[in-house]
Amino acid sequence: MKKLTALLLCLSLCLGLLGCVPEDREYVPSGGQLIMDSPDSDATSPTEAEAEQELTLTIYSDRSTNPFTCSDYTNRTLFSLIYQGLFAVNRDYEAEPILCSRYQVSQDGKTYTFYLDEKATFSDGSRVTPEDVIASLYAAKGSDFYGGRFTHIEGFWADGAAIFVTVSTLMENLPILLDIPIVKADQVNSEAPLGSGPYTLHSTITSAYLRRVGSWWCEADANLVVTADSIPLVPAQTPAQIRDEFEFYDLNLVCANPCSDLYADFRCDYELWDCENGEMVFLACNVAYRDFFQTSTLRSLLTYGIDRNTIAEKYYQGFARAVTLPASTYFPWYSSGLAAKYEYDPEKFTEALENITLPSRDLVLLVNGDDTLRLQAAREIANQLTALGLPTTVNVQDHQSFLDHIYAGNYDMYLGCTRLSANMDLSAFYQSGGSLSYNGIASNSLYQLCLDALENRGNYYNLHQEVAEDGRIVPLLFCGYAVYATRGVLSDLEPARDNVFHYTLGRTMEDVLVTIDYSS
Repeated sequence: MKKLTALLLCLSLCLGLLGCVPEDREYVPSGGQLIMDSPDSDATSPTEAEAEQELTLTIYSDRSTNPFTCSDYTNRTLFSLIYQGLFAVNRDYEAEPILCSRYQVSQDGKTYTFYLDEKATFSDGSRVTPEDVIASLYAAKGSDFYGGRFTHIEGFWADGAAIFVTVSTLMENLPILLDIPIVKADQVNSEAPLGSGPYTLHSTITSAYLRRVGSWWCEADANLVVTADSIPLVPAQTPAQIRDEFEFYDLNLVCANPCSDLYADFRCDYELWDCENGEMVFLACNVAYRDFFQTSTLRSLLTYGIDRNTIAEKYYQGFARAVTLPASTYFPWYSSGLAAKYEYDPEKFTEALENITLPSRDLVLLVNGDDTLRLQAAREIANQLTALGLPTTVNVQDHQSFLDHIYAGNYDMYLGCTRLSANMDLSAFYQSGGSLSYNGIASNSLYQLCLDALENRGNYYNLHQEVAEDGRIVPLLFCGYAVYATRGVLSDLEPARDNVFHYTLGRTMEDVLVTIDYSS
């Protein structure tokens, strides 16, 4: 596990916000309220609990805590303690069995059959059933946060104790997409549905907190770093307030988004981890309506003219990692050797420009000005390309106008940001009609390479190489969250993809895969 440690002195009591746009740029949070305990409830309050571990977290109490409608990362930080999926995803992008006790794959590779652990129960003691799983999957499919991962999932249903999932293309690693929280079937639309994790969310008139589940179904097997009986939740209103609560009061663990305009910088003593979130910043070319981009001659050169490391350090303060391939550097099939072939190379860029016919005008780079960091990155890219002999200007639009310009094809290049699923599927770019296949990005050959990579993970090398050589999109940065903790509170923390409090049950995928001999 990569762990960053920072040691700084507290320098000021008041820090300004970086901007004034919504905390999550690409995802609009839904409103919601915590489920309230009645004043005479016998629930144990945080002050009554006698916990050896003193952990305090935060919550936006006016935002949703339903995993299918919540997109706010502050509230989602709590979900890894409240909910469980059939599988979890670890920091190295490997699936790990949680609710699933065994599974098998059909002979044609397109039907998966999953079975639940018979001991699995929700926090109220009721059994987790296949019907709960199916209801949760339907809710996830219709959500903004999880919907994209169902691109190649054709259907799912329950029959007795079995849960069936069918796919439209061979998919070697379907379980990595099934870390979706499972809730009770009749609560998928509730503001705070019950989960099967080690904690439940409670609130009284005066406080909110997480309470440890008594006789948690997998207590004996889980490798938990969180052991508190009760975890007080500090009500939040802004990232700046959260930062102040952490620096000067009792809040001792925070998940922050350094790539957000509302990020408030932390300037005190802390331990720091990075946490994957799947967000990739990329450059996209207008292939359909720009003659000079209809062949790969110019667009494939762009990767050599952009100094990603400068952008990552200067504007993203090192909280985004430079990439030349369309995947996280933690992804097991991100080839550092291949990536090095497409790094910033100004000499190669300028020499190649001398041998091609350039546009008769400045290139126009479209950017969403509501995202300050992306705007700064766009201006830096334009300056870099201009300095190397490819004059480029920036067209700044607000969020809706940015989208309108893309839909109309009114740009040469645009600087975008999208959240890739854990299997780094690029189908949304290259599939005809894909959600990101604007203005000539779609490509039958590249889409087939996407399917080949899903079928066999060894094919990601071929896909990534062709993406770089083709240049329809140019990967630039992979972003993540920052997890700050008071020194010594949770030193063994190992944050994984959207899972700050990642834990395992000591089982591997090999342990639960049922191999069938179809030859007999």
